[in-house]
Amino acid sequence: MSRFLVNKYQSLEPYTPGEQPRERKYLKLNTNESPFPPSAKAIALAAEEAARLMLYSDPECKELSAKMAETLGVSPENIIMTNGSDEVLNFAFMAYCDESTPAVFPDITYGFYKVFAALNCVPYREIPLLSDFSMPLAELLDAKGTLFIANPNAPSGMLLSLAEVEALAKRDPSRIVVVDEAYIDFGGESAVSLTKKYGNLLVTGTFSKSRSMAGARLGFGVASASLIADLHRIRYSTNPYNVNRMTAAAGIGALSDTEYFKENCQKIIEARTYLARELSALGFTMTDSKANFLFVRHERLSGEAVYKALREKGVLVRHFSAPRIKDYNRITVGSMEQMQTLARVMKEILEETK
Repeated sequence: MSRFLVNKYQSLEPYTPGEQPRERKYLKLNTNESPFPPSAKAIALAAEEAARLMLYSDPECKELSAKMAETLGVSPENIIMTNGSDEVLNFAFMAYCDESTPAVFPDITYGFYKVFAALNCVPYREIPLLSDFSMPLAELLDAKGTLFIANPNAPSGMLLSLAEVEALAKRDPSRIVVVDEAYIDFGGESAVSLTKKYGNLLVTGTFSKSRSMAGARLGFGVASASLIADLHRIRYSTNPYNVNRMTAAAGIGALSDTEYFKENCQKIIEARTYLARELSALGFTMTDSKANFLFVRHERLSGEAVYKALREKGVLVRHFSAPRIKDYNRITVGSMEQMQTLARVMKEILEETK
């Protein structure tokens, strides 16, 4: 840190991304990436657009927004396309939180929420999850401020029903509710349809997980036209060319390949079921994840011990040091072959640590 950094950022604790090692080849199950390549249609359209990189991208993302709207059954005026879903989430903190309107989110959830609150110098309140890591609905219903809910939640993977999400939006029309659906395609029901009914609801999503485009950085928000206009106001005041030409083209290709998208989601769900069964047989317990990861703990080994043992054997998972979850590891669900490898390595570790 230099002596020139202004005071308000000197205590800022940045988000810590998952490891991206270069020193050796790992079975990488720590950042919830897809094990499958992007759609061939996405790759082809992105390659075509590479020849036009001397030109700025379309600041309105007209073609992509129209395709996204068609896919979700809304109008283009209800869509904002962003540089990953992190960007639209940050826009929401900027637009809907201030000294008199705090951010509210669970104590165990996506780590960027706390960072966005600190970055934008807004107060925030963390509401503890229940002992089983389920959402404290009663407290969330009555919370004052802008509510941020990851659904399914991370790192637990646990899901709120559509009726429960609707209850949060309906309870207080004067409060914005942001539902972060980064993992919704792996077993949940999206709340996008509710944005037509509730003008205070913003749903965000990403192409990083279910559409195999983590490296492209493409996200979106869905809400009433007036909320989307708010977010565009901020986007145009920061970076109107936020989605590059190749990424926008790849997004159109991905949305055009529905069959590939559905097949990959189903493969992940099947691999998740397999891994949950195998780990349960080895003495692991876990939450009921509806995401592309499992959140697991072992009956006799600490979370750190499991993490380190796996790393030694060339498998990366995500370990968190927060007291309530330090005995857990978050394991990305990959291909069936990758999950079979993980199960075999886990058996070896347990045999070696008897």
